[in-house]
Amino acid sequence: MPTAHSTAEATWSGDLIGGRGSVRSGSGAFPELAISWSRRTQREQGATSPEELIAAAHSSCFCMAFSNELAKSGHPAEQIVVAASVAFETGRADGAAITSIDLEVRARVPGIDDAAFQAAAEAARTGCPVSKALAGVEIRLRASLETG
Repeated sequence: MPTAHSTAEATWSGDLIGGRGSVRSGSGAFPELAISWSRRTQREQGATSPEELIAAAHSSCFCMAFSNELAKSGHPAEQIVVAASVAFETGRADGAAITSIDLEVRARVPGIDDAAFQAAAEAARTGCPVSKALAGVEIRLRASLETG
């Protein structure tokens, strides 16, 4: 099977605290985005962070993986919404680190019971390629089946 490659490029000027940079996707799917240390640690508006980009990647990948797990069980989803929150801690003895990711999942899936829904969610959590890439990070999942 062929391998798909995705690319991005970042530039940076200055030191860590006062410096600024940008990141852009190789595909051009989104505009060039500003990056900065203050955005990363203090949530400065108007710029992104590696953690925000990881959250976007993880939430979108999980949607696809969960959709696949549900369809394989004979219960295709009407809608899946995934919010990802990536925790970035500074001031640690071992240096700054991404320490956990919380995935909050809501979905409408006709005809499925909660046990099968939770099993599919857990299979997606462990099978999602982004989850696999982040194997050293605690990934917590909360999945809610919506009815009606």
